[in-house]
Amino acid sequence: MVDRRDFLVSSSLAGAAAAFSTSSQGAAATFAEASYAGATVIDALGGPGEPDAKPNTPLSAKALADVRASGLTAANVTVSGVGSYAKDYDTTIRNIGYWDAQIAAHPGVLLLVRSAADIIEAKRSKRLGLILGFQDATPIGEDLERVDTFAELGVRVFQLTYNRRNLVGDGCLEPGNAGLSKFGESYIEHLNERRFLIDLAHGGERTTREAIVASKMPLAISHTGCAALAPLPRNKTDAELKLLADKGGVVGIYLMPFLRSAGQPTAEDLVRHIEHAVNVCGEDHVGIGTDGNISPVNFNEAFRKKFAAEVAERRAAGISAPGERPDVYTFLPDLNSADRFARIATLLAQRGYSDRRITKILGGNFARLFAAVWGG
Repeated sequence: MVDRRDFLVSSSLAGAAAAFSTSSQGAAATFAEASYAGATVIDALGGPGEPDAKPNTPLSAKALADVRASGLTAANVTVSGVGSYAKDYDTTIRNIGYWDAQIAAHPGVLLLVRSAADIIEAKRSKRLGLILGFQDATPIGEDLERVDTFAELGVRVFQLTYNRRNLVGDGCLEPGNAGLSKFGESYIEHLNERRFLIDLAHGGERTTREAIVASKMPLAISHTGCAALAPLPRNKTDAELKLLADKGGVVGIYLMPFLRSAGQPTAEDLVRHIEHAVNVCGEDHVGIGTDGNISPVNFNEAFRKKFAAEVAERRAAGISAPGERPDVYTFLPDLNSADRFARIATLLAQRGYSDRRITKILGGNFARLFAAVWGG
C-alpha cells in the first residue's frame, strides 16, 4: 500500500517529468541533433551502470544501450574509496580492476582515457571514454609515491577531500574550516609535477581557495552547485568559483539535491545554477558533472527503500551532507533518462544560449582543461 507521502512525492516527480516533456517538444530543434552529434560531451563525475545494480557487477545490456543512447564522449568514474585509511587502498585497487574488466569485455563501447588524445579517439570511434578518478585522498595514505602507482593503473583525476578532514585538508563538513595541511601542499605539488588534474569537489572553503592558489596548474570542481542560490556546504561560493575561473579551471554543475535548500530539485534548478556559474565564471569555465549513473532511475518502492538505507548509512558514517534526505532524491525527475545531456542542451537553447556556448558547457570546456593539464 502506498502511503500519502510516497504518493505526493511520486506525483510531484511525475508532474515535473510531464512538464518537461510538454515544454521541450516544441523547441526540440533549437539545438539541432547534428550539433549534439558533433559536440564533445563530458560528464565530469558520473558513469555507466544501472542505479539499482549491485556494486561491481558486470554492466548489463541495458546499461550498455544507455551508454550508446547518452551521446556522451567521456565520463569521470570514481574508483577511490572514501573516508577510511584502513581499507580505501584495497577498495581502490578492486575498483580499478572492475573498470579494466568492463573495458576489456566491451572494447567497442568503452575506452580508457589516459590523455586528451584518448578523448578525441573516443569521439571519433563513438565510444565512451572512461576517466578514472578519486573522490578522496585516503587511498594515498601518507605515501605520495602511491600517486604514481595509481597513475600507472590509469587514474588521471585526484580529488583532495570528501566532506570530512583527511591528511590533505578539511572537507566541506568540517566546522573548523582549517584549509590545506603541509602534506596537502606537497600533494598538490606532486600532482602538478606529474600533470594530473586536481579536483576540489567536496572541499572546505579554505581548502578550495588555498589549493587554487597553491596549484601551478588549472583545477576542476567536478561536481557542485552555487552557494549563492542554495547556501549548503556542498556548494561553492562566488569567490571560490571566480578564483577557479581566474586560474583557468572549470566547474561542473551537478544534478543533486543541493540545487535547492529544501525540496526536490528539477531541471529548472539545474539551469539556474548553470546560468549563475556562467555569469560568475564566464562561459569558458562551466560544465556538467551529474554525480549519477547514465542509466535512469527506476523510481519504485525498491528504489525508495534502498535510497533511504543509503542515506542512513552515510549519516552513520559521518559523511552525509546537509540537504541529504531519504525523501529528496539524487536525480532530477525531468532529466531521468540516458539522453539527459541532449535535453539539457535543449533547455539552454530555450534560454537563448547559442550552439557555440552550449557546446562548451556540454563538454568542450572540460576537454580543453584536460588537454591543458594532461597534455596530448
